Order: sequence, then C-alpha cells, then structure tokens
Amino acid sequence: MNERWAPAWRESRGLLLFIVLMVAFRSAIADWNDVPSGSMQPTIVEGDRVYVDKLAYELRVPLTQLALVVRGAPERGDIVVFDSRRAGVRLIKRVVGLPGETIMLRDNRLWIDGRLVEHQELPAARDAGGSADAIEWLDGRAHQIRRARDARSSLSDFGPVRVPEDHYFVLGDNRDNSADSRVHGPVPRAELVGRSTHVVLSFDHDAGFLPRAGRWFARLDPQPR
Repeated sequence: MNERWAPAWRESRGLLLFIVLMVAFRSAIADWNDVPSGSMQPTIVEGDRVYVDKLAYELRVPLTQLALVVRGAPERGDIVVFDSRRAGVRLIKRVVGLPGETIMLRDNRLWIDGRLVEHQELPAARDAGGSADAIEWLDGRAHQIRRARDARSSLSDFGPVRVPEDHYFVLGDNRDNSADSRVHGPVPRAELVGRSTHVVLSFDHDAGFLPRAGRWFARLDPQPR
C-alpha cells in the first residue's frame, strides 16, 4: 500500500470493521422496523419502531435467505415480520394459521379447522372513530383485535382455505384495515424475517413526531390467561 495512504487506512480499519459487523448483525441477528400503517392496531400503532428477533426461527447467512441452523417454527399468536413477494413490501402481521390447517372468517370471527376461536367483546372500548376492540385467544394466549363497528368490510368473511405446507396464515389485528393473507395469500416460511416481541421506540406522527414514552419497550407478546 502506498505510504501516503497507510495512516488513513489504519485509522479507518476500525470504522470499516464496525460497519461490516453492524450490517451482519442487523441482517442475521436482530433489527428494528418502523411501522407506518395501522394494520396491527391496537397492538402496534403508527410510529412504533419494533424489535425484530431474526434468530427466532433460524440463523441465516448475512444478507441472504440461506438458512444455516433451523431453531424452531412460528407459533400461533406470534407477530412476524416478512418480506412479501406478492405485496412487494415488508409487512408485520400475526400468525393465526399453521401448515395444514383450514382457516375461515365469518363476520370477523376466526375459525380454525371448523372450530370457532374464543372471542370476547369489549363494549367499553368502543370509540367515536367507529371501531370496537375485542379479545381473541389463540392457543390460550390473549391479544386485542379491532374491527369496524358500523359497517362490515369485504374482509369480514373469508374462506375456508387450507394453509399449504411450509406456509403460515397471517392476519392484522385491525381486521377491517389490513392487507394480510386474505389479500396476499399464506406466507411462505422462506419469506419470514423474524419475530417481533417489543416496541423499541415510538413517535406520534400526528403530534410532530413527539415521543410516546409510555410505549417505549412495551411488550407485544400475547399474554396467557
């Protein structure tokens, strides 16, 4: 190396190594995702930045889809981040259907293999915005969902459809305002990026991006009874 550039190279090696390691870490270990839409309300709201555990299901070669070690499979109720080829964008939704299961919705009520998923209305949560919250239990773990109060959408009734092998059926918690597996089809396992368990930071888009301190580090995992 030219002696003229040797000092600059020595000084920059540390920075370059840090950049390489950071890119590899965010690609294969953990990352965060901005949430620009309300399709996962009330669990996740616009302006949340959520933690993505990329080791939840497998270890991949950085910057590739090549799996080195399979660590597990998505479970019902997991909030997953995936790169949807059909949608052409990265999405975040909740797993409701596993490979081989038959999924159906009737009036926004979820059925799995012909059995109605337990569901409890929360009348006190109704608001002037025309939405109502309810609690849904997936394999004994509870999460809230939101649906239109006064008008049914084209997404309220769906299926039945059978989930192919190595695919997962996902829904947004905001049932009448989510382009999910009802629109783009079941998600191939190969498209999964990781699982989201917490909000890292949150900023209110409607209030000049002021921080929502109360949502920082909020837990997203569905809660057992």
